[in-house]
Amino acid sequence: MSTAQRQAPTCQKLVQDLVDRGLLDSNWRQAWEAVPRMHFIPETAWRQLPDRCEPVGGTDGRLALVHSDEPVVTQLDDGAEGGPGIATSSNSQPSMVARMLGLLQVEDGHRALEIGTGTGHVAALLSERLGDEQVYSIELDPVLARQAADAIAGAGYRPHLRIGDGEQPWPGLGPVDRLIATCALRHIPHALVRQVRPGGIIVAPLTRDFWSGALVRLHVKEDSTAVGMFAGGASYMPMRSHRPTAHQVEGKGRPRSAGPDPAQILDLGFALYAGARLPGVRVTHKDTPDGAQVWVSRENGAAAIAVTGEDVWQYGPGLLWEEIEQAWWEYERLGRPGPDRFGMTVTDRAQQVWLRDPHTVIEPTRA
Repeated sequence: MSTAQRQAPTCQKLVQDLVDRGLLDSNWRQAWEAVPRMHFIPETAWRQLPDRCEPVGGTDGRLALVHSDEPVVTQLDDGAEGGPGIATSSNSQPSMVARMLGLLQVEDGHRALEIGTGTGHVAALLSERLGDEQVYSIELDPVLARQAADAIAGAGYRPHLRIGDGEQPWPGLGPVDRLIATCALRHIPHALVRQVRPGGIIVAPLTRDFWSGALVRLHVKEDSTAVGMFAGGASYMPMRSHRPTAHQVEGKGRPRSAGPDPAQILDLGFALYAGARLPGVRVTHKDTPDGAQVWVSRENGAAAIAVTGEDVWQYGPGLLWEEIEQAWWEYERLGRPGPDRFGMTVTDRAQQVWLRDPHTVIEPTRA
């Protein structure tokens, strides 16, 4: 049995799974069936594990990964040799791609711009759905861009492709109807808002200091502002110019008794609230058998480490963990609103997170 014969049933199974989960309508189902994911996976690929990337070997293992609802890592260390093995590009999790394309609400005749061509899979799906001439996609990495162009052409599509900085407007393009970012952004560049016509939609994964990934859908207004709601979690690799820098921690550790379980602060609803209240506070974590280990830090050298069931250790100036606890009690008093109650407004001057209504902006705490 050939590789193509072996992959056909598993490809159909993946698409059917997305349909059964309500992630594909009839138009998108047709597009996914016409654009098999396998065509966009290079020979060298990795599976993302919690602590490392594992090479995928053998035809059967490769097919199983490609036709699963998992991301497939396609580049390490920006393509450099001998690096630490950090994933820097991937073919995204199919259910996440399907969800984002559904939120985009494309219609026949729409022009769509993708920020971050990556492997080319999303550009090909959009080309199948809208037609080649209606699709534009930009990629910063020249090697990835060339690989994607070959894969897209090999699948029979000819969208408009460009190598360049996705933060900047596409010269001469004019306003598009839909914009989708397939890399995580720390903020929505207002230049991208201006690239979308009034009434158009932007769908993008955001990553901030306090939270590692949340999806937002914004509607562009006549005054070139964009307003919309968060739509759940979304873990994407950050745009290269939006990658965080390390915080340097100062001073010796000071223990104190534990308060709220640190695993609670990882809830996306709280993270959206606390991220707006405590801008510049960065959170990283790993799971433990009893809950979580959470590390928080700030650019001024303040930091804290909290582990479920253990004392909290604080470092540097101030009492950073107490600030997080204060935000938690505020969140409790608000009734622990879920992430779907939060939204965002983007203007040429600010990016504000709000709760329930655009007029109820969550203000940062004052030092």
